[in-house]
Amino acid sequence: MQLTDLTAVSLLDGYRKGEFSPVEATEQALERARRIQPEVNAFVRLTEEDARARARESQERWRRGEPAGLVDGVPVTVKDILLLRGHPTLRGSTTISEQGSWDEDAPSVARLREHGAVFLGKTTTPEFGWKGVTDSPLSGITRNPHDHSRTAGGSSGGSAAAVALGAGPLSLGTDGGGSIRIPAAFCGIFGLKPTYGRVPLYPASAFGTLSHVGPMTRDAADAALLLDVVGAPDARDWSGLPAAPGSFTQGLKGGVHGLRVAYSPSLGGQVAVQPAVAAAVRRAVAALADLGAFVEETDPDFSDPVEAFHTLWFSGAARLTQCFSPHRRRLLDPGLREICVQGARYSALDYLAAVDVRMDLGRRMGRFHERYDLLVTPTLPVTAFEAGLEAPRGSAHRRWTGWTPFTYPFNLTQQPAATVPVGTDGDGLPVGMQIVAARHRDDLVLRAAHALYEADVASAPAVGAARAPGV
Repeated sequence: MQLTDLTAVSLLDGYRKGEFSPVEATEQALERARRIQPEVNAFVRLTEEDARARARESQERWRRGEPAGLVDGVPVTVKDILLLRGHPTLRGSTTISEQGSWDEDAPSVARLREHGAVFLGKTTTPEFGWKGVTDSPLSGITRNPHDHSRTAGGSSGGSAAAVALGAGPLSLGTDGGGSIRIPAAFCGIFGLKPTYGRVPLYPASAFGTLSHVGPMTRDAADAALLLDVVGAPDARDWSGLPAAPGSFTQGLKGGVHGLRVAYSPSLGGQVAVQPAVAAAVRRAVAALADLGAFVEETDPDFSDPVEAFHTLWFSGAARLTQCFSPHRRRLLDPGLREICVQGARYSALDYLAAVDVRMDLGRRMGRFHERYDLLVTPTLPVTAFEAGLEAPRGSAHRRWTGWTPFTYPFNLTQQPAATVPVGTDGDGLPVGMQIVAARHRDDLVLRAAHALYEADVASAPAVGAARAPGV
């Protein structure tokens, strides 16, 4: 049996029944990670010794019938933005030294440790997670599992590729403007940006309250399980939410019957969507209606907030590198250097004007969700493009935000938003559909996504063996 093909829920069921062990699952996941690394480049480092030790400890707990928590023995990967105790967190940058004690876990990692997870390694990110594709001065280019000439997306590209190829069913990503949803859509997996504060974040992001931590998984049930683990308060995050009122896993039941769904194919004509993407999303929307949802084609009332997003995002980048010496600045990704220069030019009044745009957008979406439970859109207007580029060749836009207009608005509003794989284009590249709900209604996003998986509308596209050696 290929345990790398199983979800976390299925692995746990097998442990419970004694059909296989955490040691077997971990060894297969590590072997898969080693085999995909040369061509896909999903990992900054594997933590094999620690993984094996934790797997042995988990196996003994399962033997005694005393699992430590909800994900005991499940192989997990962690984006190299988040702290993992005992291992450097270099954030895709050659400006950070590996020296140091590295003696602290990020809150989400700490919760996984408490629940018995097995950490396989740290996954790749662009430098400081600044853009929507994954390449960096530290680790080079991360490639798409479905076509190695294409990007995996970003900034959580290593996590998306690892999950898609079976190197652990669960991964922690971060999302400041689409960084979970973009690579999840390009790689054909499920990704959730929860309501801001649902998963505590420490150290605080330089990009402020745009940045979220969330699950990247094979399906919605695994994401709900992971959110049940990591969505617990942590005193180090002063902006974190209190514990959720119930289990996200239990909340998966009920389907979409009776939910009011707004379908916006292009945000009111503001976005040019590739025909194959539009067709796949439209089919999934029709399936929601067949499952009993009340679907209406309509658009939220807002214009593209990209300039406000740029002001906040570029200012955060400038602040992040403010104290860098000229030598350290020369080591940065050239695109990151550019936005740092631009961000340093903004005034406090510019920043506050962007906050005003953000607050008005939040108000508009709050009113919108008085009428609709869910908003669905394409996750992205394109499928994965050439690796090593920030934007598709021939694009009118230089920056990554030019091709991600469906994602960053919901970082501004802090709403829960997920991507679900709903088909492929003519080249076999995955297409994602985005599901958005009002703040604090992560349960509705997960419930709708789970209904699509249960109906076989959502599914991870198969990765061709020729494109992923050893898989």
